[in-house]
Amino acid sequence: MKLLIINGVNLGILGTREVNVYGHVTFEEYLASLRQQFSSIQIDYFQSDALHELVARIHSASDYDGIILNPGAYTHTSIVLADAVKAVATPVVEVHISNLFAREQYRRKSCLSGCCKGFIADFGLQGYALAVQSFIQN
Repeated sequence: MKLLIINGVNLGILGTREVNVYGHVTFEEYLASLRQQFSSIQIDYFQSDALHELVARIHSASDYDGIILNPGAYTHTSIVLADAVKAVATPVVEVHISNLFAREQYRRKSCLSGCCKGFIADFGLQGYALAVQSFIQN
């Protein structure tokens, strides 16, 4: 199995960004442990703050069994990302580190959830492991 994790805007600074919400661990540190936990699965990673780069990476992911997508703040605003997810056959699980519904009102809407295979939130970085498991079990 081959999975692609795509992290969007501001997720490249995990470990230093709002540590009260996102914690002190960088994504690269977590990714190393995720790859150890699921050593039989190829897990590739891409992060960008640029919307057009995220769209291009989703479009080019046809050789993957699944995409785990944390769009960051683009979750709440980007119909473009939703259209990119709809345009590909590769299933996508949307992941969020925090509980969007316990935060500001504007964060309680996702433009992507309706076109994704699943939605995981509020499990911290472990949400990515849950997403991997969802692909293994289906």
